[in-house]
Amino acid sequence: MFTSSKAYSVEVDDLYQAKIPVVSQASKQRSIAINKAMQAVILKVGGQKSVLSNELIRNAVNQSSSYISQYHYEEREYQQQKQLFLMVSFNENKINELFHQANLAIWGSLRPQVLLWLIDENGFSRAVISNSSQSSLPLQAEDFSQERGLPLLLPLMDLDDASQITLSDLWGRFVEPIRQASARYYPEAIVVMRISDSSLLSEDTVIATDVISNDSAVDCGLLCPQEADDASYALDWTFITPKEEINQRNIFSQQYRGSNKSALLALGLADITDLIYQKYALLTSTNDNFIIEVSNINSLKQDSELVSFLADLSAVKSVTLIEAQGEMRRYSLALLGSQAALLASLKLNKQLKPAKKFIDPLSEYDAPQVPIFYWDQQ
Repeated sequence: MFTSSKAYSVEVDDLYQAKIPVVSQASKQRSIAINKAMQAVILKVGGQKSVLSNELIRNAVNQSSSYISQYHYEEREYQQQKQLFLMVSFNENKINELFHQANLAIWGSLRPQVLLWLIDENGFSRAVISNSSQSSLPLQAEDFSQERGLPLLLPLMDLDDASQITLSDLWGRFVEPIRQASARYYPEAIVVMRISDSSLLSEDTVIATDVISNDSAVDCGLLCPQEADDASYALDWTFITPKEEINQRNIFSQQYRGSNKSALLALGLADITDLIYQKYALLTSTNDNFIIEVSNINSLKQDSELVSFLADLSAVKSVTLIEAQGEMRRYSLALLGSQAALLASLKLNKQLKPAKKFIDPLSEYDAPQVPIFYWDQQ
């Protein structure tokens, strides 16, 4: 599903596909599953839960068959049992056009790698969850990652991790040891999540949240207050940037409480996804212009590759060459979204990097309403 290199970004390659469990291949079952599949794709492409409440989106879901490219059935092993799935692919252009008509944001396929330090506390015992842990939580995190298109990575918890970080560092959410231990995974974001049936429940300064396993309860997030005495689990999370940035603060969640550990984890991960979406999403309602200058272009092949690279960015509508001198190319980019969305995409991609270069204040292209940024090709 995800392709990545030794970098921060991950390319999500199945944004417009979904798999839905079914009990049979009956037409009624198929019709219901296709609607659910389109909802799943809309959520994955849109990035946040609120897109499903849009009236235009709701009407389109009721006509989901007109957006399908293809579908087929597969039987797969799931949670040690055989399960029949309906695999549905939707037309990318039609889905994107639907988002534009609804004036909703599209989250591009290039997404940040998120490292999840998940600590499970049972009584007096605490454990950091890895993919090899004897727990259902890693599988749930993997399923969520696929369903929402959020690249989640659990630590290996091998000897290298053990030498870099302690349980007390993670439980105490000590930022610097966590950053140092996370560096080997090259994350764009770090999340420390704590689930507890004991010590967190004893804290008094919390907001109690009852979470059960139905969709409506999960969607309401922290707007589902209940008496704290009804909760048997508590969860909280902390969002940390991989390195200290100016005006960048770590974010601490309020506490979630409920009787279902899996539902609590789903709720926490959903809210983290919404948070990350707000940082990297593309706003279709914003139109803007952007000028970028790229140096170190030494051949027609590199020139062509650069244009293709810029045009493929999810924030870019069109690319126009406005100046070429030697190894330098200057392009005007028409954006579908904000300049911040474009810069976030460039930061994730890593193929271009900021270059310190003098900006001629007399240049006719350096008009103040169209800012210029210089990048060097790596």
